[in-house]
Amino acid sequence: MQQNEHKLELLKRIAELEKNGLWHLDAEDDPETYPLMPDKVDYLNEKLSSKIKNKIANRAGTRFFDKMIENKQFIIKDVRGIDNFTAVKGGKFVTCNHFSVFDNYAVWVALRDSMGGKMLYKVIREGNYTNPPKPFGLFMRHCNTLPLSSRVDTMKKFMHAVKVLLGRGETILIYPEQSMWWNYRKPKPMQDGAFSLAVRNNAPVVPIFITMEDSDILDSDGFFVQEYTINILPAIYPNLSLSGKEAREEMKRKNYEAFVKVYEEFYKKPLVYGES
Repeated sequence: MQQNEHKLELLKRIAELEKNGLWHLDAEDDPETYPLMPDKVDYLNEKLSSKIKNKIANRAGTRFFDKMIENKQFIIKDVRGIDNFTAVKGGKFVTCNHFSVFDNYAVWVALRDSMGGKMLYKVIREGNYTNPPKPFGLFMRHCNTLPLSSRVDTMKKFMHAVKVLLGRGETILIYPEQSMWWNYRKPKPMQDGAFSLAVRNNAPVVPIFITMEDSDILDSDGFFVQEYTINILPAIYPNLSLSGKEAREEMKRKNYEAFVKVYEEFYKKPLVYGES
């Protein structure tokens, strides 16, 4: 089967971004971003209309993604280290490498039986909320998402919501790499945001690194469907004896090193950028 030209060009683009160390840039063109106004988002689903849409979206999302799993359009092969998640009591962040629009659902499947009926909240980029890619608009806006914003007044609401959710013992997924590179197997150097939030809220981070293997199933673009192994790693806690910046950098370093360790052990090779 001939491989999709767009995906082949995308792989070339990813290789170029890696070569130039442009880790934070998405490999695909993002939809145009419109500023998210504070009155256009209900982070905590406090309105009745938000509660209703949240229930509808989560049910629809479960049917949509579980059908994909049933049809082997993406495959969760194994979950390792769930005890590292359940050992952390109270509110927490989970971090994950970002390589697919489906990876957040893979995290949810791995964690949901250990969350005591709670939901997984996902931090997303502004444009994915104000101008979401089709057909994911319902999920992006109403499946317990926490959109970032270029507006200071909206970000104040975001910060308040994060504090409330952590106080309630919720789990918040955030992608410290920021960018999404399709089926990219290596850990990328990380941005500050996830760890600034962790330090600010004195909350732990549970790193999750998803490794991949080719299945024997070809997708509609002529590429092998990936089999995911979800590696849940020991929690990283803020060191409050350090300055805020030092604590953030320490958490970021430990998270990256944990990802690299899993990568090298799973794929049985050292992490080298600029090589396939």
